[in-house]
Amino acid sequence: MKRTKYLSLLLLSIVLTGCGEGNRHPAVDFITVDVTVKYPEKELILQDVMDVEYIALETSDEFITKGVVQAVGKDWLLVTNQQDGDIFVFDRKTGKGVRKINRSGQGGEEYSQLNEIVLDEEARELFVKDYAAQKILVYDLEGNFKRTFRFADTGYYDYLYNYDREHLITYKTYLPMDTEEAGHVLISKQDGSIVREIPIPFQAIKTPKWISDDLQITPFFFLTAPYPGNWLLANASSDTIYTYSQDNILHPLLVRTPSIHTMETEIFLFPGAVTGRYYFMNTLKKEVDLTTFKGFPGTDLVYDKQEKALFSYTLLNDDFANRKQVSFRAKPISQEIAIYQSLEAFDLVEAYENNQLKGKLKEIAAGLDEESNPVIMLVKYRE
Repeated sequence: MKRTKYLSLLLLSIVLTGCGEGNRHPAVDFITVDVTVKYPEKELILQDVMDVEYIALETSDEFITKGVVQAVGKDWLLVTNQQDGDIFVFDRKTGKGVRKINRSGQGGEEYSQLNEIVLDEEARELFVKDYAAQKILVYDLEGNFKRTFRFADTGYYDYLYNYDREHLITYKTYLPMDTEEAGHVLISKQDGSIVREIPIPFQAIKTPKWISDDLQITPFFFLTAPYPGNWLLANASSDTIYTYSQDNILHPLLVRTPSIHTMETEIFLFPGAVTGRYYFMNTLKKEVDLTTFKGFPGTDLVYDKQEKALFSYTLLNDDFANRKQVSFRAKPISQEIAIYQSLEAFDLVEAYENNQLKGKLKEIAAGLDEESNPVIMLVKYRE
């Protein structure tokens, strides 16, 4: 089905006007973001915007990890090394290692790759995405196999999250290039069937992936970002970033200009975090130096609702004397936690010895040595 600009504008109009009387959610005033403008700079302190939690992971012969956080629940923290198939379950409150799970292999109850993990703490289930095999395997918290289901049709799943008791939310994409069937979907936790499609209107397919002959370069970007009680959903082919509420209603939040469909060298806009005062986002320019294979320059942007203005921002962690920089370009975690950072022990030990740490982080660093597991920093939304 061919999408036209007229259809795109008509659907957007329906979204905007369909939030009237009888709807519990009034229409959201959207913000226009000119992605070509150089905005004034703004410096923000992380602790003024978010709450910060540090977890020192226990180090032992069994628990040695690079600290790649896959999921965070109320009680548990799931960490991997990404490549060896190990899933480390840590106690979130104490950082103590609880167990190590490894179900890697080629069998029907095993994963050949460990790409993403979703934790359903209430059901005590882990959903492990095996991208290469195009399937999701479900285990309990002890690592016992429960069931498996395949991705729908020929698509692949990106940005997999726990949506509610019955569903996961994900972005169904296609390789090497998205098709009109790509988009956000809700899938059943029991059998993987698509329960709901969440269409975002667009004029023509656009992608930040660089594809030339046999060469494909894919930058880091995220089309799904959870935040308290809500979701941010984006499509690289659309000029609009939407909020998506639990009662399945889309509201436009950020509208980029100029249109992605009018740019010779495309600049994409992707969502970050949303707080009571700030909308965080980032741009990405589809530009690559093929001699170095580096490129995709971008800018971190924030809309300040109090000042009613856009800025390029620098976010600084005040627990470091030199105020280390933090960015919301990292993978969003959950509706409680915006992002995480894995802080290497040898860096913290050096900073502690040079009296460059403050507060809780300083206390934790005092008990580390250079061979300790990383300290996990969780950047949390305020209640």
